[in-house]
Amino acid sequence: MQLGFFTMPIHPLDKDWRQSLREDREAFILADELGFAEAYCGEHVTDRAENITSCVVFLASLADSVKRMKLGTGTINMPNAHPAMVAAQLAMLDHMLDGRLLFGISPGGLLSDAEVFGNLDADRNAMFLEAINQVLAIWAGEPPYNLTGKYWNISVERQFVPEIGQGFIAKPLQRPHPPIVVMATAPFSKGITEAAARGWDPVSANFLMPQWVKSHWPKYVEGCERVGRPVEAANWRVARSIFVADDEKTARDYAMDPDGPYIYYYKQLFAKVKRGGRLELFKTRRDQPDDEVTFENVCNTLITYGTPDKVADELLKFRDSVGDFGTLLYAGKDWADRDLGRRSMILLAEKVLPKVNAAIG
Repeated sequence: MQLGFFTMPIHPLDKDWRQSLREDREAFILADELGFAEAYCGEHVTDRAENITSCVVFLASLADSVKRMKLGTGTINMPNAHPAMVAAQLAMLDHMLDGRLLFGISPGGLLSDAEVFGNLDADRNAMFLEAINQVLAIWAGEPPYNLTGKYWNISVERQFVPEIGQGFIAKPLQRPHPPIVVMATAPFSKGITEAAARGWDPVSANFLMPQWVKSHWPKYVEGCERVGRPVEAANWRVARSIFVADDEKTARDYAMDPDGPYIYYYKQLFAKVKRGGRLELFKTRRDQPDDEVTFENVCNTLITYGTPDKVADELLKFRDSVGDFGTLLYAGKDWADRDLGRRSMILLAEKVLPKVNAAIG
């Protein structure tokens, strides 16, 4: 099992934005120093708590500071941007990262973003599919492009001047394109099947109950088998909210503190999921009534905390319940206590992961 890092950072509303951005960057740099294989950053435009507004800009700021790790968009919310802009920016970022870019994509889940970009009442899944198809067509093609869709039309036919380089949209360093990963946030996700059939890989979100994480693997297998693609657990990434400390009391007090960053993280998500009518993410069975879904059970189930030995045991039990996967993504949280936030990542890499891999054999 490899380690990765994933953050759609959720910070206190009154925290100085400069400080939260510095700490988010520091977490990525630390992950690289600790040997994490990859790290992803989310983006939202209309949320004071989830306050990285562009994962492309954020990852570009790390180009010279992260030396080995692959860096991923987690995710580009495809309906909210013009496909030509996405293609150009991601191509540039791939060059800046010397071919270490992972292209994470999704339809986007924050409804206030959908509203501000004018697609709240649109079929965002259809927009997502058209957008990624056009991005890939741009990278595979040559100007003047002439791509026609329901939502976007892309052409430079009238202003194409090849002798001076005008009208060309950049291609990424990795050919035909950077590896594509899809964030899966729904039980029994049909999107995983379609993604696997196209050669893309899934990431199971850290706010899904274990039984819904488990439901993703058969959908991935289904897509691979449809096109004769090898089925490899190494291609499945699973995110998890984890806090590791040197002693059990510190771990429990920090992870389960009602005013701490872990509980705050799930308070934010719980409120947004409930308001958006998506409480099924937090249900333990599909027919469970909404009023049976409790915030306490969400936190007790989705936050893994303890000493290195305890966390290793919990992760092995989790793996036994959901199935084998290749990369464990440590879900980043606000560094309410910088030293404890850093120590948790260090202990995970230096103490927990070796125990897990020794047990896996």
